[in-house]
Amino acid sequence: MKRRDFLKKASIGATTAAAATIINAPFVHASKKTTIKWRLQTYAGPALAEHVIKPQIDAFNKAANGEMVIELYNSDQLVPTGELFRAMQRGTIDAVQSDDDSIAAPVDVSVFAAYFPFASRYSLDVPTLFNHYGLKEIWEEAYSEVKGVTWLGAGAWDPCNFCTRTPIRSVKDLKGKRIFTFPTGGRFLRRFGVVPVTLPWEDVEVALQTGELDGIAWSGITEAYTVGWANVTKYYLTNNISGAWAGSYFANSDKWNALPEHLKTLFNLSMDSSNYYRQHWYWWGEAHYRTTGGKLELTSIPESEWQAVEDEAVKFWDEIALRSPRNAKVVQILKNYTATMRKAGKPYRYS
Repeated sequence: MKRRDFLKKASIGATTAAAATIINAPFVHASKKTTIKWRLQTYAGPALAEHVIKPQIDAFNKAANGEMVIELYNSDQLVPTGELFRAMQRGTIDAVQSDDDSIAAPVDVSVFAAYFPFASRYSLDVPTLFNHYGLKEIWEEAYSEVKGVTWLGAGAWDPCNFCTRTPIRSVKDLKGKRIFTFPTGGRFLRRFGVVPVTLPWEDVEVALQTGELDGIAWSGITEAYTVGWANVTKYYLTNNISGAWAGSYFANSDKWNALPEHLKTLFNLSMDSSNYYRQHWYWWGEAHYRTTGGKLELTSIPESEWQAVEDEAVKFWDEIALRSPRNAKVVQILKNYTATMRKAGKPYRYS
């Protein structure tokens, strides 16, 4: 082979190799792309998490198709619930599913989360208040004033009823009862002699067995059966102090802002899916376990007597309204909403 022919073939080969490198470069880059990993802790223990969040996280991880994986941790598994907000700010964990009240969120509106007494009668009240009465914008404003944490949205859970070891058939029966409950709900119940007790979630069942607790005001009947509390209590009071728990999702701001828009959208869609699932799961469960559960005897306080508790809640609302102009705005929204529902009548309100 002549020298010039050899050099020509070598040149063509080099050009072809270079072209192949250029063509394959994007594939090589994509195959080495790092999976985004988050750690999310829920307020719920293992049995409850199976319903209130695990289906959401499993679906998100599947739909994310390897681009992102969320590791789910249960109540107090990585961080005590009361320290979750600060841990999220520091980046110790990336996201949280809980209520603002329990995680000690440093915003004035945190008092309205979880079970703010008589703020709702039904689970649909919560998304209605957030999406159509302005609470969403108020929460966004409040959390914009706090560095490091982004509030992602709220949803509804179950009502707040009493499961107890001894029966409650009158308001006076509440006096002296040591009850596991939420911070704001506990402060309200003190007005009727209840002794609020704070414990790690996983210790509640044993505390009920040993008598350290007389009962819980932490959930409706669905959770009582799902997590085992119906096995260590005997009575379920049908009167509740709130028709739905208001919980939220939060994320470390740096981690949230770093996500590409399609993964933010996917996470928001998964939240909506979880919110929808809980609507019908709790609606089913509250009726199912009352009628077929078989473990808890149902008791009731007469409506004429229970009205005093509802009236006291209005006084409690007015006291909370004095804490800040924003709290006053929320209380007024709750009053307007309640008036609208009563005026609308059945099925929005039956009394």
